Amino acid sequence: MPPTLVAQGLRKAYTLHGARLDILRGADLAAEPGETIAIVGRSGAGKSTLLHVLGGLDRPQAGTVRIDGRDLYALTARRRTALRAAKIGFVFQAYHLLPEMDITENVMLPAMALGRLGRAAMRSRAQDLLARVGLENRLRHTPLELSGGEQQRAAIARALMNDPPLLLADEPTGNLDATTGGAVLDLLFDLARERRAILVMVTHSPETAARCARTLTLRDGTLA
Repeated sequence: MPPTLVAQGLRKAYTLHGARLDILRGADLAAEPGETIAIVGRSGAGKSTLLHVLGGLDRPQAGTVRIDGRDLYALTARRRTALRAAKIGFVFQAYHLLPEMDITENVMLPAMALGRLGRAAMRSRAQDLLARVGLENRLRHTPLELSGGEQQRAAIARALMNDPPLLLADEPTGNLDATTGGAVLDLLFDLARERRAILVMVTHSPETAARCARTLTLRDGTLA
């Protein structure tokens, strides 16, 4: 079987105050099911941009991203959104939970976007995932009633809602203390391993990177 994720020749540039900033200059990446990959590099190197391109959130000026053989950026916006909902789970440093919803409803959001389950089935799966991440007693709490570590665990449950083959994590422990961050990482790696999902994680921590099977450095717009 081909790798689940193949990115080739990714180029991305921005114009800021009239100056062109080349962020990605031909970055390549391939990953197979069950693989864990750390992306490291100096601040401002474009690690988050790379993750957004891999996840279908930010179109590159050149290059391709294929997930299960399908070219993300050859799809219409609607089909790309559907593929992203089905195949990709995101875990962000800032959690991005909606404060007006309780965490069960937050976890249900990816399934709502996919539209394959009825509401009762969605709620049941969301609650099962929240129990898996240790939040079975917090189902009706809003994000503002949770600690940072609890919010990140809820965000991991949300990322797993549609059982995606690809997990993208952008500094998932950056806002957490060392003990809480370690527990969140343990959970993320365990869940990825159980599902044989690809885990691509941006991190500034050498210790976190060392837990991954491969470490790639983003330097001068390419991955080494």
